[in-house]
Amino acid sequence: METPYISNTIRIGNLLVGGKEPVRIQSMTNTDTMNTLATVEQVKALADAGCEMVRITAPGNKEAYNLANIKTQLLQSGYTLPLIADIHYMPQAAEIAAGIVEKVRINPGNYTDKNSGKFQFTEQEQVEALLKIHEKLAPLLHICKRNKTAIRIGVNHGSLSERIVSRYGNTPEGMVASAMEFIEICREENFNDLLISLKASHVKTMTDAVRLFVKSMQVKGYAYPLHLGVTEAGNGNEGRILSAMGIGSLLMDGIGNTIRVSLTEDPVNEIEVAQQIIQASGGRAYKAQFIACPSCGRTKYNIQKALQEVKAKTQHLAGLKIAVMGCIVNGPGEMADADFGYIGAGEGLVHLYKGKECVQKNIPEELAVDALVVLIEKNKFFESENK
Repeated sequence: METPYISNTIRIGNLLVGGKEPVRIQSMTNTDTMNTLATVEQVKALADAGCEMVRITAPGNKEAYNLANIKTQLLQSGYTLPLIADIHYMPQAAEIAAGIVEKVRINPGNYTDKNSGKFQFTEQEQVEALLKIHEKLAPLLHICKRNKTAIRIGVNHGSLSERIVSRYGNTPEGMVASAMEFIEICREENFNDLLISLKASHVKTMTDAVRLFVKSMQVKGYAYPLHLGVTEAGNGNEGRILSAMGIGSLLMDGIGNTIRVSLTEDPVNEIEVAQQIIQASGGRAYKAQFIACPSCGRTKYNIQKALQEVKAKTQHLAGLKIAVMGCIVNGPGEMADADFGYIGAGEGLVHLYKGKECVQKNIPEELAVDALVVLIEKNKFFESENK
């Protein structure tokens, strides 16, 4: 990015998003919205894992109305995190939800545009379509303004309207145009509590679209907060790597204010991955950071076992950097700015470092992990944990 992108700050319930606020983590339930108990329990589990906003699908009016029951039960249990209604084809459901939850997500590609089977649109038809969108969207904007409900304009690469595709193709340019149409309608109605997302299952398409959108906003002088995510990323390592590539590359450039990692797994699993992406990108620290070499023939102790043990005993110390290195040849230099170092010294022996200073030498490896913990304790990194 040639010019840093600093977004506006908006309020979503009791949460501030954008500007200099930390990158916020969100997820989505996969329960039946009419199953109030199951949905409430999943929201609780997400919140307990560190999720800060939870999206719940509202495919119809009855589900939108039931968001009130879900919210009431959560509040009675002491959970106050913002809820988001996910809307696709039902403007009326969006209007119902906007009076209940803190944010509504709408998809421009299928919120108002219906599949017509057409592949070409005249200029007049383009104009008429935008007027119809404005007419359908305005009531939601008025309700959201009255209730201080935010809106996410969530563009998906896989669901661009035929009208947009006819003009731009199924491209990042089309995704940006789709978002901009809805933004301009919101601005005409003097509604600016907006977040924007441009998502795709293909990482480069997603990142290209977001970067192009940021440039388009900068040209216009707009500064809406951005929600990042790679859709349909899958599961396991693949889902995590795709998400880290797409979300992390943008966060590294200062782009993004809230993220959702989309995994075909228990939604709770998304939260730890999101935390790791944010921390690796230079954002909030959720746990200790570990610097560890892959080891080589110079390593004369069981570094893999040692790393697992060190992590198990210290990973809760957010902000702490610990290096676990194989030998003294490169260890002290490559441990960079670690707070503490655990470095192989010889056959079954370990040196301990505080910063760049070696403070204990030739500790038997079976005693070294506990010795590291004692060293950290003496330097008060466990102080808050012990209170």
